[in-house]
Amino acid sequence: MSQAQRNACLGGHPQQLVKSLLLSLLLLALPTFGTLAVAQEAPAQSIGTGSQSSPATLDGEVGMANSSQPSRSDESVVAATEERDGTLPHDLSPWGMFMAADWVVKAVMIGLAFASFVTWTVWIAKSLEIAGAKMRLRTALRAIYDAASLVDAARRLESRSGTGPSLVRAAVEEVAISDRALDHVAADGLKERIASRLSRIQAQAGRRLMRGTGILATIGSTAPFVGLFGTVWGIMNAFIGISEAQTTNLAIVAPGIAEALLATAIGLVAAIPAVMIYNFFARSITGYRQALGDAVAGIERLVSRDIDFRGLERQSPRREAVGLTAAAE
Repeated sequence: MSQAQRNACLGGHPQQLVKSLLLSLLLLALPTFGTLAVAQEAPAQSIGTGSQSSPATLDGEVGMANSSQPSRSDESVVAATEERDGTLPHDLSPWGMFMAADWVVKAVMIGLAFASFVTWTVWIAKSLEIAGAKMRLRTALRAIYDAASLVDAARRLESRSGTGPSLVRAAVEEVAISDRALDHVAADGLKERIASRLSRIQAQAGRRLMRGTGILATIGSTAPFVGLFGTVWGIMNAFIGISEAQTTNLAIVAPGIAEALLATAIGLVAAIPAVMIYNFFARSITGYRQALGDAVAGIERLVSRDIDFRGLERQSPRREAVGLTAAAE
């Protein structure tokens, strides 16, 4: 092709050539612009997504916070309950209340329990002693009533022990000591001396049986007041606990009051049997003393009988002598 023809071709289609070049450039640039557009849209979407998800996230956080608030309140309630339960005794039995009581109340309870133990110990010991003394005295009374003389009664009770045989032996000793004086003086002095000795033996036997019963009277009269002291002390501590805890909840006040009332209950348990046992012993010992009085009266009758028979024996020879003298005249 000649130069003229190439110029004619280029000159004839200059616009088409420019359009084709621009189209080629656009086709080459389209992938690059698409990548840039995608890269620019991604941050925007992420920003939009973040802005859209932030309310949900906040709602979730608020929900978690709200859900955590009940758990924290529950924990505080549980902690308060445990703390309250920790201050209360778990065992409200008598032994549990004793272990949870103040040391002063414990000392009162221990003292009252020991007093109750002493009461029952005295009851057992004195019951056996009084029963044995009464049994021995009944045996001595039968021997004294059945005897014809003081010597006969002493022979019947020779191997016996107790207050009754002691009374008989004391009378026999006094008669033996005063035997030589009976032939020269009246027998009134002998009767007085025997009555004096027997009364002393009788009083000594009554004191011996009363020994140990005085503590029963002491326990019966003082134990309720000792228990009341423990009650007052326990209630005072309960009110102090109310002021310190700044609450009037009965669950906090009740254990201290229960411990205080337990001291009063133990005091009554110690006092009531002591009073009843003391009255029982007083009646029993009074009956024993009356039986001793019967034994003393029986011995005095035997002594008086022996003196009378002795006087008759002394007068018999005189009467025989007087009869012989009268017959001789």
